[in-house]
Amino acid sequence: MDNSVVVAVARALERAGMAALRFNFGGVGASEGVYDDGRAERNDVYAAAAALVARVPPGTPLAIVGYSFGAMMGAMAAGGLPRIGRVVAIAPPLAFGDWSFAATLAKPLHVIVGSNDRYCPLDAVARLAASAGARPTVLAGADHFFAGREEEVAATVLRHVVEPPLSDTPS
Repeated sequence: MDNSVVVAVARALERAGMAALRFNFGGVGASEGVYDDGRAERNDVYAAAAALVARVPPGTPLAIVGYSFGAMMGAMAAGGLPRIGRVVAIAPPLAFGDWSFAATLAKPLHVIVGSNDRYCPLDAVARLAASAGARPTVLAGADHFFAGREEEVAATVLRHVVEPPLSDTPS
């Protein structure tokens, strides 16, 4: 919740007039609970999404934006959240975990990754793009932590969140 990338993204969304909700997974910071290898953490995403939905007007477009482990949990949970229109995964840990669920996500999936991210290698990003239609943005020279590049990541997220919905029919 207090990671510099997460804070920069939330602030950029707020400056653009959008609601943003940051939260810690169970067992992180002062939150209750313990790490559960991704099982309970998906429930944390569901609870956060429910809290946000309760506070925004009906019909408000919603997206899940997650960083690192949060990117994976957000993407996994998004399939069970009908109000979520798109997912932005920042530095998803593609080198760890099974991302086969992404092939059935049925929501636009954007991936923002640094070209030097050892937890999200570019060949894994290419496989995710091929199998799940993920749309990658690669920030040259950045690593997993995007040190000094947080505002660039936030601007990229903002572009993905506000772009027009994808359509199956040509306009």
